[in-house]
Amino acid sequence: MDFEIGRAKRARRVYAFDDVAVVPSRRTRDPEDVSTTWSIDAFQFQVPFLSAPMDSVTSPATAIAFGRLGGLGVLGLEGLWTRYEDPAPLLEEIRDLPEDRATARMQEIYRAPIRADLITARIAEIRASGVPVAAALSPQRTQEFFQTVLDAGVDLFVIRGTTVSAEHVSKSTEPLDLRRFIYELDVPVIVGGAATYTAALHLMRTGAAGVLVGFGGGAATTTRTSLGIHAPMATAVADVAGARRDYLDESGGRYVHVIADGGLGNSGDIVKAIAMGADAVMLGTTLARSTEAPGGGWHWGLEAHHEQLPRGRRVWVGQAAPLDELLFGPAHRPDGTVNLAGALRRSMATTGYSDIKEFQRVEVVVAPYEG
Repeated sequence: MDFEIGRAKRARRVYAFDDVAVVPSRRTRDPEDVSTTWSIDAFQFQVPFLSAPMDSVTSPATAIAFGRLGGLGVLGLEGLWTRYEDPAPLLEEIRDLPEDRATARMQEIYRAPIRADLITARIAEIRASGVPVAAALSPQRTQEFFQTVLDAGVDLFVIRGTTVSAEHVSKSTEPLDLRRFIYELDVPVIVGGAATYTAALHLMRTGAAGVLVGFGGGAATTTRTSLGIHAPMATAVADVAGARRDYLDESGGRYVHVIADGGLGNSGDIVKAIAMGADAVMLGTTLARSTEAPGGGWHWGLEAHHEQLPRGRRVWVGQAAPLDELLFGPAHRPDGTVNLAGALRRSMATTGYSDIKEFQRVEVVVAPYEG
């Protein structure tokens, strides 16, 4: 239903994850009987979790550890690991920066050029471990480095930006032709973010295997205050899930995965993202809290050091637990930051659903949380 803001503008009511809740059904199950597995293309994962390609979250080492625990680690190819041979001193410096110097110094640090040889080396390091290799570039860098990424042996390619459209218009540069680009690749491509039905449907028509849902909704972003743009995630995920349903009919059966990316601060948010229709979730803040995370309890993304208009910041999220405990427990705190997979499994069992696809049909209610 539309609301009148003024005589010249109407708007619809939309919802964040905190505005909705999952409702139990008449059936329950044992948590041990519930499956949290997720498959995309030829790859199957124990949990429907991807690590965000952010320097505070994913290094080659944490991508490997995350993969061995059953998730998909996605390495960002525009971060410190592809600009410096040894990023450890830079990570330590970023962690120790005073608040009033953090943005300016990070802009200086990230001014170093991206090196193709380091892209090759980092991907090779992950590949040697035997886990699936996923790497991410922004749309602006994809044309420059995609061949290097493919030659290095990536299994899944992620094109991730604050927002990605199938119809970018530019008077000064040749835009990335997503449809042709994806068609010519031999690996599945996940692309996003998208926050509306129409934008997601257009991305699905490019041939993408998955669409990331979100727009500046994470803890480390300031997109709403910088650009005035925000997409409450419960509605965004449900809208994109609707596009997936309609594209499935339109294409004669081609299924595109919906991956929530943003606003996932705790296990309850993960549960509600899947309840809204997501097949999987990309985790930033929640994984930045692991004791192995490169940020050491600090969290930041690419937007935090943008040259012209930073739209993010370095934020303290703390260290909750080692990565295996963060994912599978046992938890020793009641705030939804530890045992993420266990919480998802228990919520599915409590509402009577046996797998992720079934759980997407769970009943939900609008019940804003004021805690």
